[in-house]
Amino acid sequence: MRAVVQRVTRASVTIDGEVTGSIGQGYLVLLGVGADDTRAEADRLWKKLFGLRIMEDEDGKTNRSIDDVGGEVLVVSQFTLFADCRRGRRPSFTAAGDPAHANELYEYFVQLARQDVSRVATGTFGANMQVELVNDGPFTIVLDTDTL
Repeated sequence: MRAVVQRVTRASVTIDGEVTGSIGQGYLVLLGVGADDTRAEADRLWKKLFGLRIMEDEDGKTNRSIDDVGGEVLVVSQFTLFADCRRGRRPSFTAAGDPAHANELYEYFVQLARQDVSRVATGTFGANMQVELVNDGPFTIVLDTDTL
């Protein structure tokens, strides 16, 4: 699994002109599921993400977790995180999980987040979404379960 984690002051996702999910301070998580990923990868990824100390403390140091600050999470599925651009000009997405598998793990990841965070919003799996955010810092981290 791959995640692009952006620390935000606010973020939202819009589908067909309607805001379907929004958060205040917290993380926007763009989540990609690979063909070989399992619930074990989702567990590892969520545990790592939840424990990250990338929120600012009272001294402006990145020393607090999302739990410490009562932050919120917006999770948006993004299969394009598995784009392979090594050949040609058109990316290949064969390493991405098939839609049924990817959706199952996406929903499982959201379920894990909801166990630990009071406000978790989502996009809609497979939908054409417009994501808006105010990146706080800017602070962006890429996590990949192959390297955790």
